[in-house]
Parts: sequence; structure tokens; C-alpha cells
Amino acid sequence: VEKNLKLEEKITMLQQQNEELRARIEQNTVITRQLSEENANLQEYVEKEVEEKKKLSRTNEELLWKLQEGDAMSPIKLPPTSSTSFYGCSSGNSSPAKVRTLRR
Repeated sequence: VEKNLKLEEKITMLQQQNEELRARIEQNTVITRQLSEENANLQEYVEKEVEEKKKLSRTNEELLWKLQEGDAMSPIKLPPTSSTSFYGCSSGNSSPAKVRTLRR
């Protein structure tokens, strides 16, 4: 009888542990799903940023080419300018802080 009582207590304890583990698994599944969605959003954002960077690079090359062609055809030579003062912008401030994230 005493052995049965101890076994029943152990069964109850193991059932509680089992329920706790099931709850943790469910919680981890929800978090994993959210992180997967956030990861997909971030990958999409990075792809857009890469495309924008490529586009800006092509525009920069085109403008530099036009500038050089204009200098070659112009009888008056302009003093050389640095590319940073010519474009007046930097690529530092405008990115990941604006990424859309999911609620947790």
C-alpha cells in the first residue's frame, strides 16, 4: 500500500512535469514562429538595401562618367572635386532602425 502511494505521488509529479514541458514547447514554438517571420522580414529588407545600393552605385558611375565626358569636351577645366562633397550624402544613418518588427 505504501509503495502504491509513493508510485502515485511519483506519477502525479511526472504528469505535472510533463504538462510544464508541453507548455514550454508550445511557448518555444510560438517564439520560433515569430523569429522566423522577423528573420524573413529582415532578409527582405537587406535584399532591398542591396538593390538600392547597386542602383546608387550605377547612378554614381553614370554621373562620374558624364562628368568626365563633360570635362573632356569642355575647353575650360574645372578643379577636381571629391565625391563626398559632390554628392553630399552618406549611407550611414538610414537603415536597420526603420525595420518593421513583430509584436511579441
